[in-house]
Amino acid sequence: MNLLTSAFALGLILSLLALGVYISFRIFHFPDITTEGSITLGAAICAVMLVKGIHPIIATVAGFVGGGLAGATTGVLHTKFKLHGLLSGILVMTALYSVNLHVMGKSNVPLLSARTLPSIAEEIGAKFVKTSTRLNFLGWELNQQDFFVVGASFLFVTVVSVLLYFFFRTNLGTAMRATGDNPQMIRALGANVDGMIILGLALSNGLIALSGALLAQYQGFADVQMGIGMVVWGLASVIIGEALVGSQSLGLLITGAIMGSILFRLLVAIALRWGLNPNDLKLITALFVFAALILPNLLRGKMRKAVK
Repeated sequence: MNLLTSAFALGLILSLLALGVYISFRIFHFPDITTEGSITLGAAICAVMLVKGIHPIIATVAGFVGGGLAGATTGVLHTKFKLHGLLSGILVMTALYSVNLHVMGKSNVPLLSARTLPSIAEEIGAKFVKTSTRLNFLGWELNQQDFFVVGASFLFVTVVSVLLYFFFRTNLGTAMRATGDNPQMIRALGANVDGMIILGLALSNGLIALSGALLAQYQGFADVQMGIGMVVWGLASVIIGEALVGSQSLGLLITGAIMGSILFRLLVAIALRWGLNPNDLKLITALFVFAALILPNLLRGKMRKAVK
C-alpha cells in the first residue's frame, strides 16, 4: 500500500506540471519544451535555498518565480525575435541545463537534513494524531508521512486549481484563452498578443517549476537530470484527463488534468508492482501516451458505427 500512497502523492504533485502543460499546449497551442528545464530549475532553486536554511514556503515560491522567468524568456524569444516556438523552447531548455548546474553547484543536492514542506505537514499532523509512524486507514496500514503529505498535497493542488480557474474567468484570463483560440481576432480588438503569450508561458512554466520544487522536497533531493521526459508525462496526464472528463468546460478540463496525472502515476506504480523492470519505465510511459492518444478516437469511431 505504501507504493500506492506514494504514487498518489506524486500524482498530485505532478498534477501542477500537467496544469502547466495544459496552459501551453492546449490553451496557447504552443509546443513548449522549456518544461524539462523549468521543472529542474524550480527544484534546484528550492533545494539550494532549503539547504541554506530558508523557510520552505519562501523557497517554494522562489522556485515558482524562477520557472516563470524561464517561461517568459521562451515567450520573448518567440514573440520578439520571431523564433519558432519549438526552437525557442529548445534553446531555453538547453541553456537551463547549465543554469541549473550553476544554481546547484553540483549535479545533485540532497535534502535529507533540511526542513521541507512534507516534514512540516508531518509535524502538523503528528500534533493531531498521537500514534506511531504508521496509521491504520480503512483497514490499510499507511506510512504516517505519506498520509499527511497526500492530504497536504491535495489541499495545495485544490487551492492552486481553484485560483487558476477563477484567474481564467477574469478579463485577463479570458483574453489569454482567446489569444490561443484566435490571435488575429484578439489583435484586431487591440489586445497585446505578444504580451499574452509571454504571460501565459510564464504562468505555465511557473506552475511546472512549482511542481519541481514540491517534487524535490518530497523525494528528498534535486537532480539535474530530473526533468528528462517530463513533457511526455505532462502531455499524457492532460490527454488522459480529457478522455476522462469528455468535456471542453474549463473547470472540468482542469480537474481532468489533475485526475489524469494521478491515474497515470497509479498505472506506473501498478506496473512496477507487477514486476516491471525500472529500465523499461520510459518505454511504458510512451506506450501509455500512445494508448491515450488513439483509444478515445477508436472508441468514438466504434460508437458512431454502432449508432449507424
